[in-house]
Amino acid sequence: MVHQTRRDVLKGGAAMAAFAPFFNACAPSTVANAAPDTTDFADGVRLAELISSGDLTSTAATELAISRAEAVNPQINAIAHKGFDEARARAASAPEGAMGGVPTFIKDLADWKGAPTKFGSRAFVGNTAADDGPLSTAWRDTLGVVSLGKSTTPEMGLISSTEPLVTGPTRNPWNTDHIPGGSSGGAAALTAARVVPFAHSSDGGGSIRIPAACCGLFGLKPSNRIAPIGRPNQEGNPVEISVDLAVSHTVRDSAAIFAATARSEEARIPVTGPDTKRLRIGYAPETVSTDAVLDPDVRKELDETAALCRELGHEVKDVSLPIDGDTFSDKFLLYWSAGAAQFAQDAGKFAGKPPSPEILEPWTLMLAQNFLARATEIEDTIAYLVGFQTAYDNMFDDLGVDVILTPTVSSPAPPIGTQNPAAESMEEVMANVLGFAAYTSPMNVAGAASMSVPLGNSPGGLPIGSMFSGKKGDDRMLLALAYELEEAKPWIDRIPPVVAS
Repeated sequence: MVHQTRRDVLKGGAAMAAFAPFFNACAPSTVANAAPDTTDFADGVRLAELISSGDLTSTAATELAISRAEAVNPQINAIAHKGFDEARARAASAPEGAMGGVPTFIKDLADWKGAPTKFGSRAFVGNTAADDGPLSTAWRDTLGVVSLGKSTTPEMGLISSTEPLVTGPTRNPWNTDHIPGGSSGGAAALTAARVVPFAHSSDGGGSIRIPAACCGLFGLKPSNRIAPIGRPNQEGNPVEISVDLAVSHTVRDSAAIFAATARSEEARIPVTGPDTKRLRIGYAPETVSTDAVLDPDVRKELDETAALCRELGHEVKDVSLPIDGDTFSDKFLLYWSAGAAQFAQDAGKFAGKPPSPEILEPWTLMLAQNFLARATEIEDTIAYLVGFQTAYDNMFDDLGVDVILTPTVSSPAPPIGTQNPAAESMEEVMANVLGFAAYTSPMNVAGAASMSVPLGNSPGGLPIGSMFSGKKGDDRMLLALAYELEEAKPWIDRIPPVVAS
């Protein structure tokens, strides 16, 4: 297939011709890398334009998306709750907004009024949201999306695979024997399989970028306090790690969602294409953690990404990140475990039972126990992580770079079961998680902007993401770079074997 630029890809033809291939309710394809007519691909921005112009109704888009979900979900198991009747009612009201009437899914960590919020846990079966959370308010009222229901997530989003006991494992459309990543695994699987053009995702340690890398999607982790968040407001906490946005097929979908829902005036200025400014990019392919071993296929793809950036005129230089990865990993894991311990308490209170394997997964209980055993260290841990925020920002000046290029994860998506939260050996699961997800969490602690860009696939056909990270507030700079990479090396024409079209 002749490669096209992003603008060529997104121009499309007549309105309905652009719409049809994206929301055609057919049985999922079983042909790997089937070549679609990419000139007719309709992302969320395009669908919103068609709905706004009257060339398409939200009801029609919703019905076809439901058909696609029903066709493909038996293979990927990515839906935690089907809210199809509610979606039909909302679509009939012709919602307005930046993505007015476009169907999507909300991750099962955020409250959507009237829908269950199970947090990927057996403990919260029967929990229904009485009101929208801040994230859902923005997506309902400002974006105007139609939620088809909830996408799957691991229990409380605490692991980088999506294999919760409450719903069973979610599978990667590129190879259903492999994970889609976590914790936004359901969102990524549904988007990659082209059920919806984008889906809500959240990121507390890599949970937007990791699934994006596993499923061949674009994923921006916004800077802290810019986008609305799906869980109770963290402001006032000394270390705020969780943020929300989306996984998407196109950069412009994520950029549009970011601008429409941003809480700062500057961030609300849309980024609509590349910038002429050339960047100083520090290339650091090797992780600073001894837990991770970089897969040769990932290294090869990252080398190609660095070469592409040089071809585009950016200055790329090899750097070593001045981070004690083992110390950082230990401190972050304890802070992460504190969240698990709080969740265990909340789960026991809701279920009316003590936290135990009856209601919680072994992974969650292991993390909670880790915190209880080391609770006296939490004050020093928080002080370390607060200090890391300054050290992270200083690192860019010390290295003389604007952006850092690393892998998103250390390998292509591993097989299902590798990160099983109920495995017999939690030690083996922990080792796999720490090695696989070694690159992403520093940006969460720093509150920094970071993105995974789907620039390649492994010889085995699994996607490989390249991660670009800046400082806090560098979101617009990263989006402009993403547009440029998307034009130079389009990914729209890469289709997984399991796809609802």
